[in-house]
This record gives sequence, structure tokens and C-alpha cells, in this order.
Amino acid sequence: MNNAIAQTTALLSTCALLLTGCGGGSVTNSPDNTTNNTTTNTAQTTTTPGAIPIGIALAQTSNVALLGQEGFVGARIAEKYFNSKGGINGTPIKLVSQDTGGDEAGAINAFQTLINKDKVVGIVGPTLSQQAFSADPIAERAKVPVIGASNTANGIPEIGDYVARVSAPVSIVAPNSLKAALKQNPQIKKVAVFYAQNDAFNKSETEIFQKAVKEQGLELVTVQKFQTTDTDFQAQATNAINLKPDLVIISGLAADGGNLVRQLRELGYKGIIVGGNGLNTPNVLSVCKALCDGVLIAQAYSPEYPGEINKVFRQAYVEQYKKEPAQFTGQAFAAVQVYVEALKELDKKNKISTLPIDKLRTELNKQILAGKYNTPLGEIAFTPVGDVIQKEFYVAQIKMDKDGNTGKFVFIK
Repeated sequence: MNNAIAQTTALLSTCALLLTGCGGGSVTNSPDNTTNNTTTNTAQTTTTPGAIPIGIALAQTSNVALLGQEGFVGARIAEKYFNSKGGINGTPIKLVSQDTGGDEAGAINAFQTLINKDKVVGIVGPTLSQQAFSADPIAERAKVPVIGASNTANGIPEIGDYVARVSAPVSIVAPNSLKAALKQNPQIKKVAVFYAQNDAFNKSETEIFQKAVKEQGLELVTVQKFQTTDTDFQAQATNAINLKPDLVIISGLAADGGNLVRQLRELGYKGIIVGGNGLNTPNVLSVCKALCDGVLIAQAYSPEYPGEINKVFRQAYVEQYKKEPAQFTGQAFAAVQVYVEALKELDKKNKISTLPIDKLRTELNKQILAGKYNTPLGEIAFTPVGDVIQKEFYVAQIKMDKDGNTGKFVFIK
């Protein structure tokens, strides 16, 4: 920890120290500022004197913005809600956001800025597991807590003592969609798998899917590779269709995965398609449109979960966006909630306004791992290594409207 941070001896007691040490002059971004044409409207971060800064490092630009922007929405709703309830025992929180873009360099730069310039107490992010493997070690070395809200690849919490996640690992979630496909069509025998080979999460996810396929006694007829930046999948799709699969499984992101779904259908594939977690966003609907219909995707969040905090979150989201919230939005809300509740508990034990920022970060990390939280995801806690403990999981199927442009995720029993 550098001397500038060590000398920040009172995070909250004076506004002058907070504005100097906690990013009063930082550049805060929101999806409103991005030129990406899939931008979701969200409110700007409000700079509140004396507020506790929490970093949000998610993608606002690049093809990854289809996922990152949903996270921003959830985080903003959490910020507004918890501040309306008094914040941290009377002190508000302030989200300080940095755009990670879609690559490792962007995530590293965002983390470095949030830690060294904005002086946040902790970070939510980054968007991709691929980015986490590069950026999380930056926070680990600085002893700054990180909560991943959309990082599900194997090995994320093991990056370090300061790395946790509220996003359930793919090894738990992914096989549920395969089981749902077999329930819909017990005659499935042959399976074709597609995955983005340049992304750590998708490589991890496809291994889980392929293992589950074999455990179900199914024949894996082909494994087709692509890049997350690809737009043309004609060759891979044709190769797979020629082998007459009954089921296709795709591990990609929203833009590439959606285009692959569309091209498979255009080339005549009529069987069930299972999408991985990267397709788990309503933003994919604008990519494959009517041809998205029927895709199965496992879920770690349901708008229908009956918990009180989920009712509040769901109502706030529906009122603002006129549609149901998606998984990444709920997970980002939960990540901010964990910070808020951990800070409140820590403040009861030892007033956080009296703690130097390095001490605050360390004690906050301990409190995060020790707590239990009733979130929109259900009740969650953390293993000693920082992995989420979660009980509730689901599978949804995309149902497109007659216009072919709009649709929704329908949860199946």
C-alpha cells in the first residue's frame, strides 16, 4: 500500500479528506456516456460530499457492454435504494465507475484508477472472468476487496484473499440447462458444442458442459471453436449441422452467441439450443431477434423469487425500464448490497470514520466473508475462499413476441 493511501487517516470524518482521498476529482462514467448503440439509460453517479466510495468496474463500451451495462443498472438501483434507507448508519455510499471495456488492459486500468486515484473501499467487477484473472491480482496486491458480480469461471475466488464473488460458479449452474433440454426432449442423443476459445470463462464453461454431456451418456459429435469478436459462423455452423445434432450448446457472449444462434437457425438447424451464461441477458434478443425463440439458459436469479428485497429491487427496475430484471442486474445489486451490509456491521464494531483506508479495506474484507445476506438472489454467504454459497437456481427459455423484435425470459419448472 503506497504512502498516499496509508496517510489517509480519516475516510469519513471530514469532507475535505474524503473529496481529496476518495476520488472527488475522478471521472465517473455511466452507460449514458458511451457511444455503444445498445446503451441502457441509467442515472449519472451523484458526487455526494462525505459519501463512502465503492468502485464499479464494468464494461460500458465494446461488445462486452451488452453485459456490463446491465450490471451498472443493478448497481445504480442498489445505490439509490440503500441511500434512501440511510446508507451506512447515516452516511451515504457513492458509486465511482470506471469503464473496463472488453479486454484485460481496460480492466487493469479501471482497477488501478479506482484503487490509486479514486481511493474506493472496494470494487464490484470486472464484467468478464477473462478480465478478472488479469485485474483481480491488482486489487489483491493492494489489499482492496473485490466482489465479482458476473465472474463464474472456475478459479476466480482462488486468485487471492481479497477476491470474492456473488456470481455462482459455472460448474453449479450450467448443467441445469442441459437437464432441462433432456426433459423437453428425452430423445436427444447427439450434441454439438460451440465455444469462444479466446475467453477464459467460455473455455471453463464448455468444459463443464462437455463433462455433463458425457455424464448423461450423450454423444458429443463435434466441438467448434470461434472468437468473441467473430460475426460470421457459417463454416462452424455448417460443419455441425452436417453431423445432425439433436442439441447445440453455445458458450459465448451476447453479441457473438446471438449471431451464432441466428446463423444456425438460418442454415436450417431445428433442434434445441442451450446458451451459456454469456447469453444470459435480454440484450441478446436484439441480436438474434425472432430466431432467439426457444433458447434455454440456466439462471442464478429469478424475478419471481419471493424474498422481500427482491420484491423491492424488481419493482424499482420494472418501474424504470418496463420489463423484468435479468440475472446480471440482480447480481450487481447483490454485490453492492453485500458492501453496504458489511460496512454497516463493521461500523457498529468500530467506527469506520476512525480507520485509515488501508485498515478499513482489510477489516471490510473480513466482514464480507463473515456475513450472511438476504439478497435478490436469495440468502447467500461466502466460503472461506470467497466463493458464493447460494441455494436457488433456475432455467429460463426465451419466448419471442410475434413482432420478432421483443421477447422475454420465461422460467420453466
